[in-house]
Amino acid sequence: MMAKARQAMKAIEHYDQAQADMLVMAIGWAVVKEKEALAKLAVEEGGFGNVEDKITKIRLRVTGTIQDMKSIRTVGIVEEDPVKQLVKIAKPVGVVAAIIPSTGPDATPPMKALCALKGKNAIIVAAHPKTQKSSELAVNLMRNGCRAIGVPEDLIQIIQKPSIAKTQELMRQSDLVVATGGVDMVRSAYSSGTPAYGVGVGNTVHVVDETADLDDAALMITRGKLFDYATSCLADNAIVAHASIYKPLVEKMEKMGAYVCTPEEKARLQKVMWPTGGAIPSLDVIAKSAGHIAKLANIDLPEGKTYLVVEENGAGPEHPFSGEKLSVVLALYKYHDPFKNAVDWVNKITGYQGLGHSCGIHTKNDKHVEDLAFNTKTGRVMVNQNMNEGAGGPRNGLPFTLSLSCGTWGRNITTENVNARMFVNLTWVSRILPTPKPIPTDEALFADYWAKYGK
Repeated sequence: MMAKARQAMKAIEHYDQAQADMLVMAIGWAVVKEKEALAKLAVEEGGFGNVEDKITKIRLRVTGTIQDMKSIRTVGIVEEDPVKQLVKIAKPVGVVAAIIPSTGPDATPPMKALCALKGKNAIIVAAHPKTQKSSELAVNLMRNGCRAIGVPEDLIQIIQKPSIAKTQELMRQSDLVVATGGVDMVRSAYSSGTPAYGVGVGNTVHVVDETADLDDAALMITRGKLFDYATSCLADNAIVAHASIYKPLVEKMEKMGAYVCTPEEKARLQKVMWPTGGAIPSLDVIAKSAGHIAKLANIDLPEGKTYLVVEENGAGPEHPFSGEKLSVVLALYKYHDPFKNAVDWVNKITGYQGLGHSCGIHTKNDKHVEDLAFNTKTGRVMVNQNMNEGAGGPRNGLPFTLSLSCGTWGRNITTENVNARMFVNLTWVSRILPTPKPIPTDEALFADYWAKYGK
């Protein structure tokens, strides 16, 4: 497979930017036009999420990524700085190993392939065994796209009969690993000896302060929690609401489908979600409907209720609802002034799970946005938005992605939304400046320091 990938790359090594962009269009359209079939297979095979939202996700992620990349140069000279006499030339990184999670077997392979082929790389997919057929369909659709414009299909391949050993060998032999999945898989990618982009644990926290538009906040929280039954790492996991608007916010959420569990129901739900303890919820509840989860917990869910809410007052292992739930279950917290208390809750919750990922706030107070951004260890702060928009969306300028890195806080190398710019190497060409930069004397450089602290 590696030999085929490298041979396929030779066929496009002299492509210019326009040709690379057309290749991206070809594989993108091949997926978009079959989005319904891909979404249906993903739900049937994996049992996660729902078909309607997956259709939306596939189309939005693929088309949004292509639109994002139109302005990005990944071939030839990509940047020139005449003042510094520097030129940057983009070149392929090589063969990319794409590690795919069971919760995203449909949209994740195209997202990674689009970025890889934009930079004239090849890509080999390692699917999760649980959802191999779905990822195979995605790859085969993209191979059809390659064939349609006369380029080698082996630019995009998938491991047959996947195993941990094969995935580890792929990561070892590839030139770049892009890993989306559980903590163990991401750690394996970083320890493979190959440069890697990984992701961290989600567990996003959404603050709603006293100035928020509560109708919009309730709508955005509901949409974020319900979309594809919370398969996304960005789906709201905890809401931290100011005491003065706590009750009206809950009432608005209830009108939109929230069901607030009693303490007894919460206890039963906890046993169902974490039957043997630990931090990862049971597969029985991950990305399932509220009705399915409620039935498991013997909760009589009223008609029209689409997600479950539990009230919380703590964070950490002894409060499992404070962690990432990967389900239509939401933890609700109350805070009192000053706003620092809301920031503290965000830090406590993400300190348990989710460091470096994302948080959000509904507010009209820019100072609160600033306080949250400066005083939390999060890579993204979403202001008055649906948390899923953290992966890019029409309403913001973030790059479209399904790989959200979390920086050193989440044991990743970057906090960026993984995007096409990260799939090329840059050669810097440096020429002599017309006027050399002056080298300062010690007196000129250290004068302020000497004046305050002496020599």
